Amino acid sequence: MNFITIDKSNWTKGIEKSRETYQIFGPVEDKNGCRIEPLEAGVQPIMDADVTVMSPKSVLFPQTETILTADLDESKDDHHIMKRAKQQYTPRAVLGIRPYDARAIQLVKLNFDNPDYQDPYWCDAYEATTFVGLGVNRPGPCDFSTSTGCGPFSEEGLDVLLADLDDRYLAKVLTPKGEAWAAACGFDAGADAKESQALFDILRKEAEKNISTDLAFDKLAQKSILDLYEAPFWDDVAFSCINCGTCTYVCPTCWCFDIQDETKHKKAARFRIWDTCMSPLFTSHASGHNPRESKVHRVRQRFMHKLKYFVDKYDQGIMCVGCGRCVASCPVNIDIREVCKTMNNYEKK
Repeated sequence: MNFITIDKSNWTKGIEKSRETYQIFGPVEDKNGCRIEPLEAGVQPIMDADVTVMSPKSVLFPQTETILTADLDESKDDHHIMKRAKQQYTPRAVLGIRPYDARAIQLVKLNFDNPDYQDPYWCDAYEATTFVGLGVNRPGPCDFSTSTGCGPFSEEGLDVLLADLDDRYLAKVLTPKGEAWAAACGFDAGADAKESQALFDILRKEAEKNISTDLAFDKLAQKSILDLYEAPFWDDVAFSCINCGTCTYVCPTCWCFDIQDETKHKKAARFRIWDTCMSPLFTSHASGHNPRESKVHRVRQRFMHKLKYFVDKYDQGIMCVGCGRCVASCPVNIDIREVCKTMNNYEKK
């Protein structure tokens, strides 16, 4: 681990230089708000943007991804044989990712890369990616990341953590991937380790003071799954939900997807596409039966997964990093913090 000072007057030049090695992703503005997108040459990331509308999970887990292809021309020996689609996993750097989003990727990693199963598409993309985070000096009103084992200056999942010091960035280089990125940019102005760490500590403490939510989930692991599942409060939680799925699409830790096959002329392809447990079609069987036919069932499934099933299976805390996107985006003001509090305090009578 080492520290580097990056003068902002050299930032653009360094990022453009790194394009010789890396594909660059970062926050950009569009008509729908700020999003993490691939950046074309000459386009710089908006480093001082507020929380992005969508999380950076799409860098590793695209909203639509071709995973298999097949040739349907029967004159060819390998016709109708599904093969892995050709994809580019050249080195890429995600700039300006917030610490809570970096932690979210580590939670998603538990699903896609574990001793029982390694998803090749996710794993290859992850290995090719360098995460350059930016500490959050001024957390927003919906940020409750300190309650979820994260925080405005958390280092988990990052290769480099930047601190914005107005005219310059102070970079804490955490991994060999981070060192390679800094070298590719030509950022090599070393900074005193003791003084730099002290400054990071000050910024972290000041930022954490602005987070007012103190979310407790300490009792969830001891709760009975059936007691929570059959609790009487789910009707009230789901009452206003319109099943739009916004909460799942903006969430950095949601990983549900659908698989679809399509053909065109003599070509076939299999796609992986984001899906949402809020949709009535999500669990609809070919027989016509739907085990989660009502919105109460679907809302319960979402929160039980985030706040109970994940807790029991992985022992990594709740499946939430406190980014607050679902809180800010929900059109009917359903708040995961309130649901968590209700579940954590529930006692069966």
